[in-house]
This record gives sequence, C-alpha cells and structure tokens, in this order.
Amino acid sequence: MTMIGDNLQQVRARIQAACAAAGRDPVSVRLLAVSKTFPADAVREAHAAGQTAFGENYVQEGVAKIEALADLRERLEWHCIGPLQSNKTRVVAEHFDWVHGIDRLKIAQRLSEQRPAHLPPLRVCLQVNVDAGANKSGVAPEEVPALAQAVAALPRLALRGLMAIPEPAPDFEAQRALFLRAAAVFEQLRSAGLAVDTLSLGMSADLEAAVAAGSTMVRVGTAIFGGRPRA
Repeated sequence: MTMIGDNLQQVRARIQAACAAAGRDPVSVRLLAVSKTFPADAVREAHAAGQTAFGENYVQEGVAKIEALADLRERLEWHCIGPLQSNKTRVVAEHFDWVHGIDRLKIAQRLSEQRPAHLPPLRVCLQVNVDAGANKSGVAPEEVPALAQAVAALPRLALRGLMAIPEPAPDFEAQRALFLRAAAVFEQLRSAGLAVDTLSLGMSADLEAAVAAGSTMVRVGTAIFGGRPRA
C-alpha cells in the first residue's frame, strides 16, 4: 500500500475510534480528503485507496485537477471549501459538486443562476462563524436561520447543512465546546423544517472533538497527504 493509502487507513481508524467513543455509527461520518496544493496524482493515489470525496480551497487549482482527472469524473466528488468570491462563482457552479463556504446570499444567488441545467443541483453548506473570529469568513450564528431559508428557496441548489472552522483550541473539551455551537445552530435549522443532513466540522488536529459534537463530515488534508509543500 502507498503512503497515502496507509495514511487514509489511519485516518479512517481515528474516525472509527472517535465514533465508538461517542456511541455513533462510523457510517454517519464522511471523510473529505483536502487535496489543495497536492498534485492530481496524489488524488489518483487516494482514489485507488478507496477515497472518493476531495476538497479544494483554490478554485483554479481545483478545476485544473478536475480536468486532469476527467477519466475519474463519475467516481469522484469535488468540494469547493474555501471562501468564494463573486468572480469565481461561474466556474465553481460549472465544475464542482459541493460548496462549503457560503456566507452571503449574493454568492448563493450567483451559484444558483450559473449552475448548468444538465447538472444535478449544487449541494451547499453555509459557513457559520462560531467564535466571532474577526479574520474568519462565516455568518454569525443568529443570522444563519434567515440566510438558510433564503438559500433553501433558490433553484439549482440543495442546502445540505453547515460548515465551521473555529480558531484552534487548546484541548479536546475546548474544541468540542466550539463545535457544539455549530451543532446547536444545525439543530435549529432542522427544527425549522429544513432538510439539512450535513455538519462539516473537524480537521486533522481536532476530528475527534468534532465527531463527539456531531460532525457528519470531517475535512482532513495533512494527515492524509502530509505537510503542505512550501510556496
């Protein structure tokens, strides 16, 4: 097995252990492999080891990889997980399957208008800023319900849930407390009748706390592909 294959096996084992500790079924947590800055060959290697969902932060780099791996397009699921600017919405709407970082109605409206009719609805998550980080993208928790209702009404989009990237916290309990804030907003949306099913929380360093808080999708890059190449 390759290094990436070994790493994937270890990450899956961590998810299984975290689910066991939280009394959850491991099937309830999906692994999103964050492949930003790594070449298409690394994605191909991960796919050979059974991984199908990949996350990209940089739109042009992601599109180049999607095109380089066109032979696998039907078997791969591509997630745009970085902050999205208005001038990038068309290319994202045309190439990606998911968008994780929506924090403005304008961006969602553009994605809705620009999603090609022959493709299935673009699956989207709203980004919630759970710790009021000044430099962070995301909607304040109290503003999420209104934005969610507006996004859910747009054609060509399917609102699937929430995503959050809190500031790093010092220990498991502190990490879990931040993730629970996102989980509470997620439950609010469900109580309001929205058919959301995805809570995208947790990365390489804190996936255990995210699973304990109810995450249904963890976004892992470093623990699968290794340290980021230096620019």
